[in-house]
Amino acid sequence: MKFVISGKNVEVTDTLYAAVESRLGKLDRYFSPETKCIVTLSLEKDRQKAEVTVPVKGSVIRSEQVSNDMYVSIDLAAEVIERQLKKYKKKLIDKHQNAENFQKAYIEHDYELDDEVRIIRTKSFDMKPMYPEDACIQMELLGHNFFVFINAENDQTCVVYKRKGGTYGLIEPDV
Repeated sequence: MKFVISGKNVEVTDTLYAAVESRLGKLDRYFSPETKCIVTLSLEKDRQKAEVTVPVKGSVIRSEQVSNDMYVSIDLAAEVIERQLKKYKKKLIDKHQNAENFQKAYIEHDYELDDEVRIIRTKSFDMKPMYPEDACIQMELLGHNFFVFINAENDQTCVVYKRKGGTYGLIEPDV
């Protein structure tokens, strides 16, 4: 793997660079040598964040981890990337029908699925048209982080969600 390491509000020292290469270098067994791994280390107050992005043909494998120690954040990000690779191996390979970004041993190995996706509960409810602002109020009343509703302005199914910093977001279909 080829590493592209950058820092935001933090200097990427030789020890940090070595920590990234040693911890994320273990992912070499999954990727071909030409695969690029983009790592961004940032510091915001007491939050030390490691963002790892591995673009593969037709997809992106990404992890963003925050802790109070940069080395812990790097370790957590590497674990998440490895777990994603094991979990979604078949989808990544089958969907793109092109495994050039991956090692042959990784493609041929069958991994146990630790976190199998299982739907354990289904809810249904009557959706009445409402404005996004009303949907945010309803979301707050329910104590949820998101709320699905029919937008009264365009009659489309939309989602409002809470963002960091107390703001809200709106997801609506692209027409």
